Amino acid sequence: MKKAFSEFAGTFLLVFLGTGSIICSEEFTFLSANAPAPIIGGIVTLLIILFGNTSGAHLNPAVTLGFYFSGSFEKKEILPYIFSQFAGAILASLLLHLIFPTNINLGNTIPTAHAIPSVLFEIFLTFSLMFIILILAHGYKESGYMIAVIVGIVIWLEIKYFGPICGASMNPARSFGPALISNNLQFMWIYLIGPTVGAFSAATLFNKIKQQKRFLKK
Repeated sequence: MKKAFSEFAGTFLLVFLGTGSIICSEEFTFLSANAPAPIIGGIVTLLIILFGNTSGAHLNPAVTLGFYFSGSFEKKEILPYIFSQFAGAILASLLLHLIFPTNINLGNTIPTAHAIPSVLFEIFLTFSLMFIILILAHGYKESGYMIAVIVGIVIWLEIKYFGPICGASMNPARSFGPALISNNLQFMWIYLIGPTVGAFSAATLFNKIKQQKRFLKK
């Protein structure tokens, strides 16, 4: 329950502050359209530092599945983690809707590219993010400052350069919350399939590299 609440609180803060920065960039002139990318990257860094010791600070169903596929996460914890992440995202978007009732998208991830390229981009982005996380998590303490900073920078850069193309979600919960509350679910399948396939692919490659290293040692 402590881990599940940590994932709930962390994902709530990620979506509330992250998509909140997107909404503020649309509603107010003091925040530029380029501001949300570094803000979200910084938020992720802080949340990993805050919640890493408790739950590992996945804050993302794709990351949870990626750890499971890599063999470093127990099956019994998958549902509590993912349920908590989606619940946190939905509650955050509901609160943002109450604060900004006239905002149409609530920071929803909406691709400008066609559907298939957008899915491929989401697979690539999540693959890159998950692979880096797995390397860092097995080389350092998962809650360490190093992994927090590097993951935050990766997310910042991915959102900055790919956000205008495909939305750069890499996170089904982050996309589902605002999509549900804004009643704009038509692109949701992209952000369910893309990050899941990307995380699975990263875990598969990581497992093969681990097996190869063990074989070479023998």
